[in-house]
Amino acid sequence: MITDTHAHLNAPEFDEDRQEVIQRAVENGISRIVNVGFNRETIPSSIALAEQYDFIYSTVGWHPQDAKDMSPEDLEWIEQLCSHDKVVAIGEIGLDYYWDTSPKDVQDRVFREQIRLARKLGMPIVIHNRDAHQDIIRILREEKAAEVGGVMHCFSGSWETAKLCLDMNFHISFGGPVTFKNAKQPKEVLEKVPMDRLLIETDAPYLTPHPYRGKRNETAYVKLVAETAAQIKGISLEELAHATTKNAVRLFGLR
Repeated sequence: MITDTHAHLNAPEFDEDRQEVIQRAVENGISRIVNVGFNRETIPSSIALAEQYDFIYSTVGWHPQDAKDMSPEDLEWIEQLCSHDKVVAIGEIGLDYYWDTSPKDVQDRVFREQIRLARKLGMPIVIHNRDAHQDIIRILREEKAAEVGGVMHCFSGSWETAKLCLDMNFHISFGGPVTFKNAKQPKEVLEKVPMDRLLIETDAPYLTPHPYRGKRNETAYVKLVAETAAQIKGISLEELAHATTKNAVRLFGLR
């Protein structure tokens, strides 16, 4: 059974056929899904989805692109929601220097506030990192994020960066891009990540794996990521699925 550790099944892209998308995931052996709420709009719908399905869980956090919109009351709201029995992590949080929709100093502050909240509550964190490797590592160190650990979502960095993350108690997660033919670095990094720190994901509806690249992604396609990861690791799909699900269950406290 495979676990998709990062999806956005509450996104508008699934409004027409959400139930069918979830059913296809089940039919393809997906046993657990971690759905991500990342701002004022998506957090309630993510939790609602987790309440509707036993095998779907939710995270709550504030995405760096929306950092400028986060108020002190929003942080208090996130803290209150973390007591929900289907909320398993704080995220996705981090830095995004590609889209540049929130000032860097605001992203920095909001990121730190949420790491501190995670440490206060003993919750793992889900990291979004876009063109900000050095600052992500620096802030995780300064805020002692290793105390709670978490996952580097859809990792795109070098092995040197991955090692620094592993040393801080983080798991490394791979999604659709690792299936691309020209994805040399992600494949090399995945090969080196220890089996007990490896996770897989879709980020659906985004980052669709080969051969569906360019189309809407969905959780059933995490099986394609698992197949690629198994080939890179030189193990069976069943071994890869078992190991990554065990990691997800342990990290997020899934049932």
